[in-house]
Amino acid sequence: MTKSIHVTVLGGGSFGTAIANVIASNGFNTHLWMRDAKRAQQVQQSRENAHYLPGFNLADTLVATSDLEKSLSGANVVFVSVPSAVFREVVCAARPFMGPGVMVISTTKGISRDGFILMSQILEQELGRRIDDLAIGVLSGPNFAREMIQGQITGSVVASTNHLLVETVQSLLSSGKFRIYSSKDCYGVELAGALKNIYAIIAGMTQARQYGNNTMALLMTRALAEMGRFAHALGADPMTFLGLAGVGDLILTCNSTLSRNYRVGYAMGEGKSLTRALKEVRQVVEGVNTLRLVKERAEALKVHMPLANALYALLFQGETADNIIKQLMLSEQNSDVDFTGAIRDE
Repeated sequence: MTKSIHVTVLGGGSFGTAIANVIASNGFNTHLWMRDAKRAQQVQQSRENAHYLPGFNLADTLVATSDLEKSLSGANVVFVSVPSAVFREVVCAARPFMGPGVMVISTTKGISRDGFILMSQILEQELGRRIDDLAIGVLSGPNFAREMIQGQITGSVVASTNHLLVETVQSLLSSGKFRIYSSKDCYGVELAGALKNIYAIIAGMTQARQYGNNTMALLMTRALAEMGRFAHALGADPMTFLGLAGVGDLILTCNSTLSRNYRVGYAMGEGKSLTRALKEVRQVVEGVNTLRLVKERAEALKVHMPLANALYALLFQGETADNIIKQLMLSEQNSDVDFTGAIRDE
């Protein structure tokens, strides 16, 4: 692939910065758009995103700017790395500056608060009828930004039905330290990235309450089965959840204090309120919003999701952790893995 390709990353948080830095380090013309003009100037001058990734030097060729039009001028590939709550707003603002044939990839692991709408669907809604030859994809996997920017070995998944987009993203990001796998199941990859945040909250609570390794293994396995049932009911391929975007991301997020969702769960396991836990994290925690939306959709589809229901009761209905654990352990003992039995009466 020619190095003259122009890449823009919308969103100067930790992951957006890490992705932009990987691409720029691979020798591609890369712009990082940040909403905050002062912070963008600081990053451009100091070569460090001190707010999200302090202590790490960015590639000299990476251009940080708060000028949206400038960042998108001539862009062939655009990554959207902003929280789900502002995803549509940012895409709409960027739309007038995107030319025909642009490839747009979402890296956001969440579900829109407008309803049960994934980020790729927002891209289709807002860009599909206005940009000729638009190509849409998603990037997801067990990827902590801090470890990526440190150069630690990492794997991720790019999903799209557009073969050129998949090959382009692999060329932009692949290196001796970053391997990009492909998938055609865009919906499944995106669902996996959003759903695992729910179970990371539960995992953090479990660790804070000093449950053992047996409990954590049980939790993650049942979480994976629950995610697969839900995905199957929505038309995604449950096998997608056995890959990096599913079980890989679940393992990572449920076992690390680098996960915001895990940290919120841990704080609540220590007895703190949800409000206080969210305040302490000081960054967007997608799992809380995802939980509300998933519970509503699961009930409508009659998908059996006991772990998600238990967390919802704890966060929003005043239930105690001990009672929830007791209810889960005394509930009906079903088969281990059964995607075909996803839709059933509780």
